[in-house]
Amino acid sequence: MFKTVISLFRNKETRQRILFTLAMLLVFRIGAAITIPGIDTSKLISGLSSNALITMMNIMGAGSWQTFSVFSMGVGPYITASIVIELLAMDIIPPLAEMQKDGQKGRQKLDQITRYTAVVLGFVQAYTLTMTFDKAYGILVDNSTTTYLYIATILTAGTFLLVWIGDRIASYGIGNGISMIIFAGIVANLPYQFSSSFAQLVSSAAGGSELFTGIIEFSLLVVLYIAIIILVIFTSTASRKIPIQYTSNSTRRGGKDTSYLPLKINSASVLPVIFASTVLVAPRTIMSLISGASFFKSTEFTTKLVEIFDFISDFTKPGGLIIYVVLIFAFTYFYTNLQVDPEKISENLKKNGSYIPGVRPGVETKDYVSKVLNRITFFGAIFLCFIAALPYLLSMFTKIPSTISMGGTSIIIVVGVALETVKDLEDKLNQQREYRGFGKR
Repeated sequence: MFKTVISLFRNKETRQRILFTLAMLLVFRIGAAITIPGIDTSKLISGLSSNALITMMNIMGAGSWQTFSVFSMGVGPYITASIVIELLAMDIIPPLAEMQKDGQKGRQKLDQITRYTAVVLGFVQAYTLTMTFDKAYGILVDNSTTTYLYIATILTAGTFLLVWIGDRIASYGIGNGISMIIFAGIVANLPYQFSSSFAQLVSSAAGGSELFTGIIEFSLLVVLYIAIIILVIFTSTASRKIPIQYTSNSTRRGGKDTSYLPLKINSASVLPVIFASTVLVAPRTIMSLISGASFFKSTEFTTKLVEIFDFISDFTKPGGLIIYVVLIFAFTYFYTNLQVDPEKISENLKKNGSYIPGVRPGVETKDYVSKVLNRITFFGAIFLCFIAALPYLLSMFTKIPSTISMGGTSIIIVVGVALETVKDLEDKLNQQREYRGFGKR
């Protein structure tokens, strides 16, 4: 490992890419610490810091809503727009589906549409959240419509500055730029999470036995994080390899007529957890924010609605946790089947003159791939449910605080980005070695 790190920094091009990425991430962290003018910072900690939806939005987009900085929305609107356009391009809107099949030119048009959609979504989200938070917590010094528009414009501009930074990292740095920004946002908050957990578990005013118990509980928490990291690495790299055999007239270069089709156990990554959390937490959060506004009138219906939202979004209670787990399980299958299309896999194998041994090309290949995908996705869904439910289960049966409830989700994102970045660096290093070897010949 150390030899690889030394080799990376010895290579001039790779070293420049690493330093450029670090410089861009430094710009991101500086912007995340700059609060927008006109915000009453004394209202932020008591209000936004305890909001479950804001915590999820921070993880999804690497934002900084607790400080209401210029980068508060992170890259969340762009990610949302990307998911929406990706779903619509799957034969739902024919023109978008044609663009997706139109190679590089089509992908560029889709990217432009995604960015335009993200501008609209970002501005609407920024304006709505600014107005709603001000009505609920009074975070603005001046709560006029002009101020709402001013802050919404700054937040939207901050989002697209981050998208631009992500593009620069992808072009001149290492790894996926958007993923690196989310990675940096989560990692920057980890010290605060551990310090707050230590402060809650280990009290300096406690006696000898209580202090020892608190230290043991915090040590177990650290061990739990390490165990989750190991489990996430295992599931992120685990895959089911389906043997693929090539016909004699389409044998690949190198003389090998057999390869493998890898299907990941967890093709959906962390998105099902994010979707399930948002679906369950958002209604209660929106209702609670609206109920604090002067224009809201409470009725018997709205009171009952609030009780239902409180029930389904309280993951620390058995009822809400069960609904949460069921939704994660369902979303895992839904998103996996969107990401991996057995029918397209079957068509591509047929076009390339390849087949799965013992399985006829066409419909049988499609059914076989679908059956294997559903079987391995079951284990991926169980893994996501376990990671998402573990912190809440611990808070039910132990004294470990519920503030670590987002820990598993954060670790999945961080480990996934780290593995991709390491692989990207190793590929670049191997390419440089091949070029040098070729030059010596």
